[in-house]
Parts: sequence; C-alpha cells; structure tokens
Amino acid sequence: MKPDRLTRLNEHLRREIGTFLFRIAARETRDLSVITVTRVSINSDLHTAQVFVSIRAPEVDRPAFLAALNRHRIEIQAHLAQTVCLKYTPRLSFKPDTSLEEGYRILSILATLKNDDSSPPPSDNTPNPLSSLEDTL
Repeated sequence: MKPDRLTRLNEHLRREIGTFLFRIAARETRDLSVITVTRVSINSDLHTAQVFVSIRAPEVDRPAFLAALNRHRIEIQAHLAQTVCLKYTPRLSFKPDTSLEEGYRILSILATLKNDDSSPPPSDNTPNPLSSLEDTL
C-alpha cells in the first residue's frame, strides 16, 4: 500500500476513534475525556493498528484508563467497521504516548539551562589569568 494512503488512513482512524471516545465518555461513569488519541499506526496489511493515547491523569490512574480503553476495544472496532470503508477492520491495541511528557521534560531542562546561562558575568574584581600572562611577556 502506498505510504500517502497509509498516512491518510491513519489520520482518518485517529479522528474516528477520537470522536467515538468522546461519545463513550458522555455515557461512561469514568471520565474518559482525559484521553486524547495522538496518533494511529496501521500495518500495511490493514489487519492491526496501534492507537497511541495521551492520558492527562496522575501516573497511578493511567493503567485504569488503558484498561477502560481495552474494555471498549470491540465497540470501537465495530464503530470503525461501520464508518470506515476497509476490506478488513483492524484489530486495535492501545499504547500510552509519553511524547508530550518527554517534550515538557526537555523544555524544563532547556529552561534551567537558559537560566544558568543568564547568570551575571563575573565582576571586574576577579583577576584575569591572561592579564598576568601578558605582563610577563
């Protein structure tokens, strides 16, 4: 299958899964609105797809949200079978996407480095080692 078609199909699946999760969240007692589908990666044979989700919840609650997604997996696949015209309905597997957290971590490291670089230059009272060398020459 052509790569551009796979890219379009991944994006279409991401949108469909995201909107269906919104509908599930409206009727579910557990608040699934903290889940965002960040990307979908479907295999070239169209039989399996990995759905990467970002969960804006404390670290200890994330396994429960992934379990809730896996409970609704068959329902989501059935929705995809009705709305997306494919020969095969892909089997979904949900994976946590930590790229946003990694990005925030890198930004915080860069911010601390920037603060370290913006420290004031040393005062003129400190001796310059090169000036003593120039005096000896």
